Amino acid sequence: MNERTINEQYDNIVSLLKQKRLKEAQIQLEAYLAQCNNWELQQKLEEAKTAYHYLLQYMQQGADDPQRQELYRQLLVQTWEIAEQSHLLLLDNVSSRYYHDLRRTYKHMQADYRMTDLLKKLEAYPDDLAVCRLMPDNKQNLYTILSQHEEINRNLFLSTWCNSQWSTEDYNGAQTFLQSQQLPENDLCLLTSAVTMSLQNRFDCNKLYWLMNAWQHPNNMVNQRALVGIALTLMAYPDRTSLYPELAERFALLDENGRLGKELNRIYIQLLHSQETEKIDKKMREEIIPGMMKNVNLMREMKFGFEENGDENDLNPDWEKAFQSTELNKMIREMSELQMEGADVYMSSFAQLKNYPFFNELPNWFYPFDMTHSSIVRQFGLAPGKEHSLTSLILQTGFFCNSDKYSLCFTLAHMPKPQQDIILGQLPTDELNEIMEKDGQNNLLAYANRPEVISNLYIHDLYRFCKLYPRRKEFRDFFREEIVLHNIPVLQDILHKAEYMKGVADFLFRKQRYSEALEIYNDLTVANQADANIFQKTGYCQQKEKRYQQAINAYRKADLLKPDHLWTLRHLATCYRHTHDYTTALEYYRKAQAIEPDNTSITYYTAICLVNLEQYDEALNLFFKLDFMEENCLKAWRAIGWCSFVCGKTEQAMRYYDRLLEHTPTATDYLNAGHVAFVLRDLFRAVELYGKAQTIAGSHRAFLEMFDKDHDILLKQGIRPEELPLISDMIV
Repeated sequence: MNERTINEQYDNIVSLLKQKRLKEAQIQLEAYLAQCNNWELQQKLEEAKTAYHYLLQYMQQGADDPQRQELYRQLLVQTWEIAEQSHLLLLDNVSSRYYHDLRRTYKHMQADYRMTDLLKKLEAYPDDLAVCRLMPDNKQNLYTILSQHEEINRNLFLSTWCNSQWSTEDYNGAQTFLQSQQLPENDLCLLTSAVTMSLQNRFDCNKLYWLMNAWQHPNNMVNQRALVGIALTLMAYPDRTSLYPELAERFALLDENGRLGKELNRIYIQLLHSQETEKIDKKMREEIIPGMMKNVNLMREMKFGFEENGDENDLNPDWEKAFQSTELNKMIREMSELQMEGADVYMSSFAQLKNYPFFNELPNWFYPFDMTHSSIVRQFGLAPGKEHSLTSLILQTGFFCNSDKYSLCFTLAHMPKPQQDIILGQLPTDELNEIMEKDGQNNLLAYANRPEVISNLYIHDLYRFCKLYPRRKEFRDFFREEIVLHNIPVLQDILHKAEYMKGVADFLFRKQRYSEALEIYNDLTVANQADANIFQKTGYCQQKEKRYQQAINAYRKADLLKPDHLWTLRHLATCYRHTHDYTTALEYYRKAQAIEPDNTSITYYTAICLVNLEQYDEALNLFFKLDFMEENCLKAWRAIGWCSFVCGKTEQAMRYYDRLLEHTPTATDYLNAGHVAFVLRDLFRAVELYGKAQTIAGSHRAFLEMFDKDHDILLKQGIRPEELPLISDMIV
């Protein structure tokens, strides 16, 4: 079988298991497993089939078995695990993917990569490095120690990643990593990521339990990576994890004080935020960065007034003009706000800087930034001098994710020394050194160690991996999937709480993801957790989805809870107008007008309802009011012209159309002005205006479609039926 056939047959078996069609799944799995030549798996399947046969037989005989459901669950789990292992073995024989290449490589070398042996070597690294610091001139020894340490980490990551099922020995060995006092935190972080990535290929309860333990680790770098790993694993296997009741019990125990739910909800929103990166990236590339670059020219043209006889206190007005530029301020403020809420604003800047050889190695995408990494030491040295102290501090703060920090270093390394000096020379090195000696540095580093900052930047690292790693198509892209953590069965009791769900829904609402937000608002309504604010947002989401009747129902509930709220009244009126219920729409617009009589939008749409109800005289009064309230109000002139025309006030209509045609008229404006001229019997002008309408419409056919819709109105204004085809031919 080829890879495609193997995957299709496996997907069919999994689909049957998800539907709880266990008998059919076992039959298909038997044929599937026959191609594996694995006697152990075949024996396990035969035992599962036999047990299920007896379960069904006893049930058919009417036997009462209180353990039946538990046994059924165990058989479902067992069958699923057999299917998964057989799928893996079949792919190992045919797939050229990196994962299966590594499995073939490491299969015969497991004894060389025992967890406990690797841990001892990693624990010795800090002492070895300390000795090297005492001999700064022996660089060859330093590079050897660094390279050996990185090779051990590489093997740890890859052997963990391609190990689909941890044995008890593997699990216990991994536990010693969490208990070690000498293990560098970066190495433990890398192992945490390796476990997470391994779980994306195959489900393994032992690895998920290990991540739960890692979340309880005191180091924030470790526990936040573990938390993200837990979320991604549960996203990958929502149906599978529900078959393990011990998982739900463990999660409930971890959330006894509510901390797990609070932190998982934060990860939930951060993952949702990461899905906005493409929009932010596009906005940065197409709007913010080009807009800021335009202002660079203005800054360059400043005259800084250093003339010999100039007044030293005479500030150049060009400066204020540049710094107070509304457009520049807006863009800087927008970028700052995006950063403050945790948006990934650097993706566009660093996407082109991932082509260095460092990023060809899979583990390097997950390794925390380390100034003692060999690739960094070769550039900056083991103890960065004064000229690199600023760079060192920046790279330790929480401004960039780990991947981008490496990119920044490699970019500096490939720049000529004079250019490096120019860049670093622009920064206040003396002031920075002073800050580093005081509390300023501690504040920056404290910010970088905040759990929410660490998890957010780690998600940025994962995003870059999914989008930029050379072999990314062989991996699951978490960020293209639907993220609905609160609906995962094992998290129902933890995340399906009003305070969390409101936060998630409001985030989706702010990001204009209305259909996703609506689902959660509806859940809150069903749970009797909705207030006027939620009903307003529910209605708005439905309105955006053009489900106007449902929006009306939600808005009316909001109006009951918070009567005569202007926003609700306006949106109720809008929805009724869209459903062509102009009478009810007018009722709500009048209520809104009573609250805010000088609101031009309310005035306009109130008049529009009156027009649709053919109450033209009252509508005209409102349009005249609108014309008075707004200077050169084209929409008011357009409406006055039309209402005057259908009321028979053709000369008044012509005056307003003449004013309108002096600005930026549309095809409809020329058409309606032509109607007025036609009724006034000014046929030369009518033909001229109709001709301009036809030009803008693009063709005579398009013009006729517009013209024919107004036949009845023209007939009411005294035009004879036989004249209509004649005027049409005049235009041709």
